[in-house]
Amino acid sequence: MTSTNPATRAWEGLTIPAAGTYVLDQSHKRVGFVARHMMVSKVRGEFTEATATVTVAENPLESSVTATIQAASITTHHADRDAHLNSGDFFEVEKHPTLEYRSTGVKSHSGDEFDLAGELTIRGITHPVDLHVEFHGVGTDPYGQQIFGFTATAEIDREDWGLTWNVGLETGGVLVGKKVKIEIEGEAIRQA
Repeated sequence: MTSTNPATRAWEGLTIPAAGTYVLDQSHKRVGFVARHMMVSKVRGEFTEATATVTVAENPLESSVTATIQAASITTHHADRDAHLNSGDFFEVEKHPTLEYRSTGVKSHSGDEFDLAGELTIRGITHPVDLHVEFHGVGTDPYGQQIFGFTATAEIDREDWGLTWNVGLETGGVLVGKKVKIEIEGEAIRQA
């Protein structure tokens, strides 16, 4: 069955966006993370300034994404902690103002879930990071713009990027966990 809407097309049982260039909607995005605190709880935060371009290919499995995150836009809703995260102990935003992600290919997919291979650069250090992406569908917003929604998750070891600051606890363990879960939610708007 072929879609009559030129903004969408049928592919492997899904209705997906037409090939083209899409950008992250600044009003409908969250670039977040979760880290363990004192081995007993979680701290959630996000980067409020991030841009991304998604190129949806004719063959959806050849689609790609690039993203730039402004490191200084980090917020955990605690001013002192945010200032520490911006310092040389963590992101060193004066020398490294952005975090960058570039996909290198779609590794696999099942239904509306895709595993995207890519490279994440933090503090000038680049390592492979796979994103697990869930495609949430396509639509037209109230302004007539063609959009699609998604979430993406990954787990990284922050120490791989030189983010090694920590404090040992008297009870054992450390103040900040090494593993950080990345949580991205958003809508992308068709540009061309």
